Amino acid sequence: MPEPDLRELRYFSAVAEELNLTRAARRLGIAQPPLSRAMRQLERRLGVALFDRAGNRLALTPAGEVLAKEARSVLDALALAVRRTRRAALPERGLVVTAKPGVATALLRRVRERFRAEPEAPELHVVVSGFGEQAAMVRDGRADVAIAACFDGRGLDVEPLASEPRVAALTPHHRLASRDVLSTADLAAEPAPRWAAGVDIGYRLGDPDRPLSGPVVHDSAQLLEVVALGEAVALVPSSLAERNVRPDVAYRPVPDAAPYETLALWRAGSRSPSIARFVRTALECSD
Repeated sequence: MPEPDLRELRYFSAVAEELNLTRAARRLGIAQPPLSRAMRQLERRLGVALFDRAGNRLALTPAGEVLAKEARSVLDALALAVRRTRRAALPERGLVVTAKPGVATALLRRVRERFRAEPEAPELHVVVSGFGEQAAMVRDGRADVAIAACFDGRGLDVEPLASEPRVAALTPHHRLASRDVLSTADLAAEPAPRWAAGVDIGYRLGDPDRPLSGPVVHDSAQLLEVVALGEAVALVPSSLAERNVRPDVAYRPVPDAAPYETLALWRAGSRSPSIARFVRTALECSD
């Protein structure tokens, strides 16, 4: 029996994500009846039920959940292959580097200045990205290399560039603010910020397995606001504290907290001389 083709996988993926044939058809730009027929045909070809059509709402069967995950992997891999192929054909293409604002972009500025003084260095195209986006951008081909703090290392190589201590950020009215030095044990029961989309960039307090109970934040500015309001306590890099001196946030050293590391990330197994040169230069600029 023939395997599903890419069109069928795209159709199925849209229905699996929307769990509504009308919305999926609108998203795909086709009519609903042919989409419904395509899903029935896919189920017959695979010999399994992909959708539970009982009740008022479409749902995935266990088999459908497996295919949804695998189909997304196939479609993502195809999109990645197309992007990399097209980029490889560009003449004299530079290096796309991404970093989040703060320590990473400051380091990136030093690397770019060094490259500008070297005629043979590749041109750097910089993309400033949000918290937790860097690893995904390298994996899916939007960037060649990233400077990041914490990451999901699947499919990536990594080189530590710099390390700095972290400090506790808390409201000056907090009971712990009267102390000069804190420990992770002091902070273990405090509400900690939860990063949007489950991103963990190393600001977690105490036990790494303890569920976070603080408000959801999207960036460091929002993090400091919830700290100032007394809604959370956060571990932050010392450089962030130095750049954000304000009367409504107190910073206290936490000597036993794990350091905040800045890393270079690139696709595992890459043999790109430009990436290797960038990483070497980033290491030199981190000293």
